[in-house]
Amino acid sequence: MRIVYTIVVTLLTGFSGCRQSPKVLPSFATEDISRVVTQMTEVMIHDITNPPLAARFFSYACLSGYEVLVQNDSTMKGMRGILNDYPVIHKPDSLRGYHVQLSALLAMMETAKKMQPSGKLIGEYEQRFMDSCKKTGFPEEVVEQSLGYASWVSKKILAYARSDRYNRISNYPRYTPVNKPGCWYPTAPAYLAAVEPYFNTVRSFTLDSASQFIPARPVAFATDKNSEFYRLMMRNYTTTKEMPMEYRVIAAFWDCNPFAVQDDGHLILGLKKISPGAHWLGITGIACQQTKKRFAESMQIHTMVSMGLMDAFITCWDEKFRSNRIRPETAIRQLVDPHWQPLLQTPPFPEYLSGHSVISSASATILSHYFGNQFAYKDSVEVSYGLPARSFTSFRQAAEEAAISRFYGGIHFMDAIEQGMVQGNKVGDQLVRKVTGKK
Repeated sequence: MRIVYTIVVTLLTGFSGCRQSPKVLPSFATEDISRVVTQMTEVMIHDITNPPLAARFFSYACLSGYEVLVQNDSTMKGMRGILNDYPVIHKPDSLRGYHVQLSALLAMMETAKKMQPSGKLIGEYEQRFMDSCKKTGFPEEVVEQSLGYASWVSKKILAYARSDRYNRISNYPRYTPVNKPGCWYPTAPAYLAAVEPYFNTVRSFTLDSASQFIPARPVAFATDKNSEFYRLMMRNYTTTKEMPMEYRVIAAFWDCNPFAVQDDGHLILGLKKISPGAHWLGITGIACQQTKKRFAESMQIHTMVSMGLMDAFITCWDEKFRSNRIRPETAIRQLVDPHWQPLLQTPPFPEYLSGHSVISSASATILSHYFGNQFAYKDSVEVSYGLPARSFTSFRQAAEEAAISRFYGGIHFMDAIEQGMVQGNKVGDQLVRKVTGKK
């Protein structure tokens, strides 16, 4: 395990309880936060974690790291009174001898390994990370004290996570698709069950309720060839008939479907892919590194984006299972062409709103707050997954491309994309207003 540190070093006096020693220790940078996020992402891919749940994992892990920094920097804003039901967390005087940045990273790992099914893999990464710290100059006692502090903070954040009502979902009745015209129904090849139909019951971070921003009603299903729905559907059908290569490239770049499966005759194979939230957190890391953000600033931005992702999924899923609209694949096969297939595989949940549109617009709104409306960057997040980098002139441009990619992929109608972007902007604005205190 290789750890890259910033050239600037932090004196031992920069962390609590060790003022007697003049020893110089390395400091950490944005890249180190990104490595933890990447490790979480790899474990989520391994576990086939669904997108809303992945956002929840990222949120509480990042919030753990952020809480450590807040407790040791009076210039950083605490989340008490900002996030829904956020508790008072007072650091005991007995916690001493730790390194603040190291504790923040370890707090992320401590929370992540307890929230993910394959958390053992995070634990193994954490041990390698601590071993590397010792080899690069951290005294063993400082590493241990930092781990102790991280564990203490993580327990507080995990208690906050347990109170968000997600653990009640397993007690709810299994969701049964509504088998009637115009409603969503599982699609080939795996006919997977609906994903997180009760995610709207989970406590959000900054929303007043899951239904705070109820969008415009979707175009109503109809079989009449002169109806608005039929025209909407035919737009999908005709576009995919003669698809330009650039559209195909865009659809593939933003696919981010952890549920993708391949029907290989008698065998159905699962395809490992990154989640849409992980993609936007990867973009967050790129922006922080490009602007050389300080460690604390990077942790703050990662935390805000991850919480925005969770709030966006909550409000989007609230609408998905309210409108419960049919997917293009099902509608086109029933009404137009029984052999039609979308370019991308249809995800296992209702169509309206487009999740990519909501979470991408929310993320773009939050990132634009921190980096500006005209921030150019190269998105190389999915290079390791075999996709070439793409360049963007702004986060808004990237969000718009992510949204339209779902139309090119044949898995969303255009009104779900357009209204999804409106919804995401509202969620992002809500979080920024809450965190900054601006109206």
